Amino acid sequence: MEQDRAQEAQIYFSTPNDILRYLWYKKTGFLQIIEPKTIIRKTGRNNTHICGVLDKSRSAAQAKREELKLKYTRRECKMVALWLNNLTMAPEKACEIMHPKREMWVRMIRALRLAEYARKPEFGNLKELMDIFYRQAYTVWQGEVERNRLKADAEQTFALLKQRPGMFARSLFANMLWFGAEETLAAFKEVVHLLPARLVVTLGMYAESYFEPGRKRMVKPLGGNALLIEPHYLVGLYMEDQLKAMVKDVQDLCKEVVAARFASAAVESENKSMYIDPMLFHIPLSIGDRSETIQDTSCALQGTRFPVEGDKVRLFMQWGKGLPAQHLDMDLSCHITLPSTTPNKKGTAEYIELDLNELNRVGAEYVAFTCNAYSNGTISPNLVVGWMNSAYPMKISERTGVAYDPSCVQHQVRVSQSLQKGLVFGVLKVKEREIVWLEIPFGGQTILSLDTQTIEKYLDKLEAKTTVGELLAVKAQAQGLKLVDIPEADEIYTREWALNTAAVTKLLLGD
Repeated sequence: MEQDRAQEAQIYFSTPNDILRYLWYKKTGFLQIIEPKTIIRKTGRNNTHICGVLDKSRSAAQAKREELKLKYTRRECKMVALWLNNLTMAPEKACEIMHPKREMWVRMIRALRLAEYARKPEFGNLKELMDIFYRQAYTVWQGEVERNRLKADAEQTFALLKQRPGMFARSLFANMLWFGAEETLAAFKEVVHLLPARLVVTLGMYAESYFEPGRKRMVKPLGGNALLIEPHYLVGLYMEDQLKAMVKDVQDLCKEVVAARFASAAVESENKSMYIDPMLFHIPLSIGDRSETIQDTSCALQGTRFPVEGDKVRLFMQWGKGLPAQHLDMDLSCHITLPSTTPNKKGTAEYIELDLNELNRVGAEYVAFTCNAYSNGTISPNLVVGWMNSAYPMKISERTGVAYDPSCVQHQVRVSQSLQKGLVFGVLKVKEREIVWLEIPFGGQTILSLDTQTIEKYLDKLEAKTTVGELLAVKAQAQGLKLVDIPEADEIYTREWALNTAAVTKLLLGD
């Protein structure tokens, strides 16, 4: 950022971590604050090779460590010092926000020479901030919550949680197990109206999987691969009937809150009826899905189901377009690996055609569509994966090299910036003859590194989600609209409408 425009950017920074996010984006290209140790560890793993001679994990990790070393000019140092000095937030509050990323802030403070600027008279606020930060003369709210929770002090714990309703919601299930459902939900009801709709809906979606004994849950940590985690250790202390009651209480509360919001949002109109496309009852809401791909040609929510047209599905993958000639070996869907050097700027592609009749004959249940980097490193920038309608025969053009008509593409995504070695981008359900669009990152050089149980758990997670159709039905009931079976109504919601994720989110979640 140019120095003469640095002051203009001040209005976009309300907390120290806003500044940290900007600095880290400029350094790494990642929009989220992924810690250096995570990036270094992932880089090392991504450069592991099944052939020992080609293994570059140690050298790649060291190179990334050197690359992440912070170096700033005097001009940049002064710019950041001014931003921190001009924050209107109380220094104790600012330090508490900085605390979770304390290691990164210590490195940033040294690299930006902030101690030097703090000694200057015009940087009084920065001096106070750094003094409190280094002396740790601030209270961490989360630490106070944990201290009172371990003391089994429900009253004080809930008093603190009510101060931050969002954190209360995120720890609701664990607190129900710790303090009991009745007392916890009674306290939560006092602040639930302050929460965004998407957070309330999320609680209702995941309650059943959280309180099910022995059921592992799938999580996707920031910058990492999909993982399966064990259920909360306190779940085993409750009877099955008690756990089912907890699930029902949470879901009933969430439905009540969402219905009340729809009812209050209803405006005087002549709308009396609503049509909901049956397909919308199979499209989950886009909540809590981390994505590292760009949908710049078509758009779909994770969990969207695409019916297969015909008896065949053709997968495709293209990479290297716009990049200089280099060795980039990407692998599509199975063990087929085509060692190749990408032509300068033109790129390379792979195709796989699946015959549903043959899959049915051998008794296949589903087929996972995957892509991964066989050569050292991560999935190639600008790699495009997807599938197309195979109703038309594939022909290779000798002039352009294009093997398909882009109009036949049913869905595709582009990887822009990634730490991932592999990606599951779809699952073909053979009997249902439909493809489920999803994103599951995984590590490893080949598809053998993929844990099929992770896919099954993620499909379960998508099945548990509230669908667009279900939330529209709640809206209709809350606003007194009659549901009709034909697309002739005052409000019509079709599959095409649902592909506009912004419109769906705005209508149903108010974001």
